[in-house]
Amino acid sequence: MTTTTPVKTTVRAFLHVSLCALARLLFRIKVQGIEKAVTSAASEQRLLIIANHESFLDGILLGLFLPIKNPVFVVHTEVIKRPLWRIGLGMMADYLAVDPSNPMAMKRVVRLLESGRPVVIFPEGRITMTGSLMKVYEGPAFVAAKTGATLLPVRLDGPSRSYFSRLSGRSRRFFPRITLTVLPATTLPMPQAQTARMRRHKAGEGLRRLMQEMALSRPQHTLYRALCDAIEIHGRGHRMVEDIKQIEYSYQDLLKAALVLGRLAGRLTQPGERVGLLLPNMMPTLAIFLGLSALKRVPAMLNYTAGVDGMQAACTGAEIRTLITSRAFVEQAKLADKLAALQGLDRVVYLEDLREQMSFLDKLWLMAWAVWFPRQVEVEASPEDAAVVLFTSGSEGKPKGVVLSHRAILSNIAQIRAIVDFSSDDRVLNVLPIFHSFGLTAGSLLPVLSGASCFLYPSPLHYRVIPELAYDRGCTVLFGTSTFLGNYARFAHPYDFYRLRYVVAGAEKLAETVRDQWFEKFGIRILEGYGATETAPVIAVNTPMAFRSGTVGQFLPGIEYQLQAVPGIERGGLLYVRGPNVMSGYLKADNPGVLQTLTSDKGPGWYETGDIVEVDDDGFVRIVGRVKRFAKVAGEMVSLEAVEKLAHAASPGAQHASSSQPDASKGEALVLFTTDAGLDRAALQKTAQQLGMPELAVPKKIVVVKELPLLGTGKTDYVTLKRMAEGI
Repeated sequence: MTTTTPVKTTVRAFLHVSLCALARLLFRIKVQGIEKAVTSAASEQRLLIIANHESFLDGILLGLFLPIKNPVFVVHTEVIKRPLWRIGLGMMADYLAVDPSNPMAMKRVVRLLESGRPVVIFPEGRITMTGSLMKVYEGPAFVAAKTGATLLPVRLDGPSRSYFSRLSGRSRRFFPRITLTVLPATTLPMPQAQTARMRRHKAGEGLRRLMQEMALSRPQHTLYRALCDAIEIHGRGHRMVEDIKQIEYSYQDLLKAALVLGRLAGRLTQPGERVGLLLPNMMPTLAIFLGLSALKRVPAMLNYTAGVDGMQAACTGAEIRTLITSRAFVEQAKLADKLAALQGLDRVVYLEDLREQMSFLDKLWLMAWAVWFPRQVEVEASPEDAAVVLFTSGSEGKPKGVVLSHRAILSNIAQIRAIVDFSSDDRVLNVLPIFHSFGLTAGSLLPVLSGASCFLYPSPLHYRVIPELAYDRGCTVLFGTSTFLGNYARFAHPYDFYRLRYVVAGAEKLAETVRDQWFEKFGIRILEGYGATETAPVIAVNTPMAFRSGTVGQFLPGIEYQLQAVPGIERGGLLYVRGPNVMSGYLKADNPGVLQTLTSDKGPGWYETGDIVEVDDDGFVRIVGRVKRFAKVAGEMVSLEAVEKLAHAASPGAQHASSSQPDASKGEALVLFTTDAGLDRAALQKTAQQLGMPELAVPKKIVVVKELPLLGTGKTDYVTLKRMAEGI
């Protein structure tokens, strides 16, 4: 370890003042939360400062702006091999070069902490290559747990966009804005386990989750302001949206379209008004969504596959008076009859007509002022204001309007980015409709606000076209449902998905056959996630860093959960969640326009998911079933999802769905719908015996169908199946 001499002390004091001034000038350094956190940690005898590692500047920045006396920097041996950084760091502070993967090296860090010296360490060991969190080593975690040191987390934002980072993306700048956020001090208790190796592993997992929580930003602005931030970071010329017209639109193009469409639509509506959007996955849809948001109008995304009754319930509940659509889309999707049947609308506005209303003054306003000062256009809004109204799928009843605030959507995007490395080098293929929460947040807003490219495709049902599109455009990320992914795999060439890094499944349970098919045919591991429209939508997801087959992954950072026992159900409990991504409330057709805020047995802010889940010791979530998808057969609760799992095991190549019907003798009886004409009860009984499943889980009625009814989101339409079952 380097030592300090009087000469070094003088040199360091001079360098400190000079470099502080230079860094503030060049990088516009902003330090947040420093007084409270550092004051609370100053009295601690053992202080371990942990930070994410974004660039070669990180150690210098921490040394300059953290008022910690006489710290020792623990740096990777590879960094010290560079003469420039070794000399520079040696002049700035004492340092200890270690290999974080070497347990013996960590003993030196333990001795440092026990001696009372504050220690600064980067638990990732190496500088990020992705812009997101890298692998967190167990050594620093074990040091923290063994010494009982106080942890002071510091989040660095911005250095990865400088030329001192190791990223190769297009968003690097000479002098990006840099923020240091000091979070509240905490500790990492020594985990309980049988062996030292297991304790070390559990400590490492605990530190990884802490680092993910640390990486989670708390958005304090609106969607439109987030778009303006993305434009500043990635540049106006960065091409980031393409649609079926095969035109690549830049941030500048998207901004112009958003400003113009927002201005024209704003003349027909009032601030705070909910405006219906009936549009496909196209760039203008995204543009008018953001344009309305800028003027404090609330886009209400109508599900055009829901049928007249579903659309009417949505319009009534949200009190939609103005509906914006496109003549071309209405004609191609054959929606004219549905539109004509909707009641309560004051006007239907077509994009084609809206564009014709653009005057010379509008063009002058756009080109001379708005496009260059976009932040000045926004109508003042709070992060807690409604950003969008989405509608539940109606898979178990009438669609409800889910009001999501700017804070909820941006928080969910931040939660996802804290655990998954999306960058400007990625290209997302979004085939999920924007009226669906998964398609809006993950498929559209996440890439746009992260600098990644996005291809918007209007229908997920084109099973032959989508694999070819993924191949042709070199897409790296694909979101889908189990049903859609299974069909893409059927028609795709083995090389169509050669560039895919992430395939994420949600909205319905991932079938084992689909999981196996993707791995065998493409060599791709599908990452299954879990969420709800009410949570904007992601609650949990598997990642390359934390994956367990058969689960939906671990909860996102910032999400709290509780499980409540359900009578008659032995495994798991009813899941309640609370977090920054939870909705503001519901809008229902039976009480139009009135926001029904969250109410549950757990208190304010807790959302009852309606799902029965299990959470293992490592935090992985396993879905047992939905409360509403249990049938009471002969006094016993039987999961309809377990029935479907049984059918898939007996007939892997077919599609299956289960429902129930009233039964005079047993209360309810199980009904299985299947596309396999050869599946009979004997085969199900044999499979049930092999799997150790009870006889009650074997349905007595099997109905063969050509195909299962699906909603536009790709989910099975259980409302239709329930009607079919009761009509048998």
